Amino acid sequence: EDINWRGSRGLDRSLITQLAGCDWLRHGHNVLLTGATGCGKTWLACALAQQAARQGFAVLYTRAPRLLEELRVAHGDGSFSRRLAQLARIDLLVIDDFAIAPITAADRNDLLELLDDRVGSRSTLITSQLPVSNWHQWLDDPTLADAILDRIVHSAHKIALKGESLRKKQDLA
Repeated sequence: EDINWRGSRGLDRSLITQLAGCDWLRHGHNVLLTGATGCGKTWLACALAQQAARQGFAVLYTRAPRLLEELRVAHGDGSFSRRLAQLARIDLLVIDDFAIAPITAADRNDLLELLDDRVGSRSTLITSQLPVSNWHQWLDDPTLADAILDRIVHSAHKIALKGESLRKKQDLA
């Protein structure tokens, strides 16, 4: 309800309205939100997640570095398969700050496993400062990058936010 529709942000009102209806979740589609720091990616992701929860969908928000760390720990304590199964049942998994730090080979494999369990049946919303066109290079393994991106990009609504940090504008007020 409180979306800043200022034209310079690059938001498509009809797409956001469509996403708020949550049909994308019913069809197992994804949303990829990209843009500079502070432009409202996380805020918009959380707004869409809150709308999904209001409509009865199970939602989990996590930051990418924490998710990958959690999966590394799960390998160590033997709960990896169980945790993947839990994540596969979440209707909407919000992964914030994707590609914010370098990724290891083990993290790439875990990410593929996680996304493979969700493809076509559950939705993933990813926010990133890095444009989608740079994700393949960031993943740094052509074969795994192809597999990972195939699972998230093709059935995704892509939103590239523009403009300065909204935090700057709040500080000036």
